[in-house]
Amino acid sequence: MMEGRVDQVQQESPKEINFLLAEEITRETGNPILSCFQCRKCTNGCPLTFAMDYYPDQIIRLIILGQEEEALNSRTIWVCSSCETCTTRCPNGIDIAGVMDYLKQKAHKRGLVNYKNNPSYAFQKVFLDNVLKNGRVHEPKILSDYLFKSGAWKQKLEDGSIWRDVKLGLFLLRNRRMRLFPPKFKTNGHKFVNSERN
Repeated sequence: MMEGRVDQVQQESPKEINFLLAEEITRETGNPILSCFQCRKCTNGCPLTFAMDYYPDQIIRLIILGQEEEALNSRTIWVCSSCETCTTRCPNGIDIAGVMDYLKQKAHKRGLVNYKNNPSYAFQKVFLDNVLKNGRVHEPKILSDYLFKSGAWKQKLEDGSIWRDVKLGLFLLRNRRMRLFPPKFKTNGHKFVNSERN
């Protein structure tokens, strides 16, 4: 069984190595990507490796080797929650969470992701749009936008779990644990000011 995998690896053509992506990320983010010596502290501290197709140290290695397509198309960059555990553990001062954010932006700009095939992307986009619009998180709006953009509402409707969510939402509204509409904010320069207090 193992021989089949070895044969398959030997038949693959060698990939070209270039440092352009690593140099670009270093220039744009200030992260010294090429100083990574693969100690794996980032991966060993990451709480989400169970859901990743490449570990954080492997993403850094793909960048160093110039394997841009693999890095940008990986599930890992979208699974990363930017908790920064990897960043704090890196002995070389690489902001790995920042690198993941850079890769997300690059994949988005190149049109490599969409809402339907990437629920992590859908949630991140909905969350950031909501904060940008309201100045804070409004959970009911995030949930409804996420369900529609990701297409998850269809599955919830089919399996009936949407009614459980509706009951929970009504309970939270009745007990004033959730607002139906976000509080109104007015902007004052770059800061959001709660108009209910004024």
